[in-house]
Amino acid sequence: MGDPERSSKIPPYGTGDTSYRAAGGAEGLRKLVDLFYDFMEQLPEARRVRAMHPTDLTKARDKLSLFLSGWLNGPNTYGEKYGKINIPKAHAHLAIGTEERDAWLLCMKKALQAQPYAEEFKRYMLQELGVPAERCRTR
Repeated sequence: MGDPERSSKIPPYGTGDTSYRAAGGAEGLRKLVDLFYDFMEQLPEARRVRAMHPTDLTKARDKLSLFLSGWLNGPNTYGEKYGKINIPKAHAHLAIGTEERDAWLLCMKKALQAQPYAEEFKRYMLQELGVPAERCRTR
């Protein structure tokens, strides 16, 4: 599974900024988010989710990168730039069902798989991201 000596030296994900550091900080999160949106543009399963976004994804990429920073206990750069966010409320105007939720998570899963993260961190991230993804379902 993992190196027991390494495991005893690193706090579990979700403790302090461990998750933020495991994701590679701001640079690592930006790479993850860029690849996530690349998959959203490429995968037929994500066509409807992609259509919910503006043509230019520059701001969406920035917002998700900054959101993930604070969500993973890194710097709260999203709040500094865009203000507070309530994820379900911010997505309430969209018709998000199980299919859209799953497509979003599929894009994230593929983006995570392509990162140089520890396998246990990839699993942790996908599991944790499933919570806000589910909370965004509106139908």
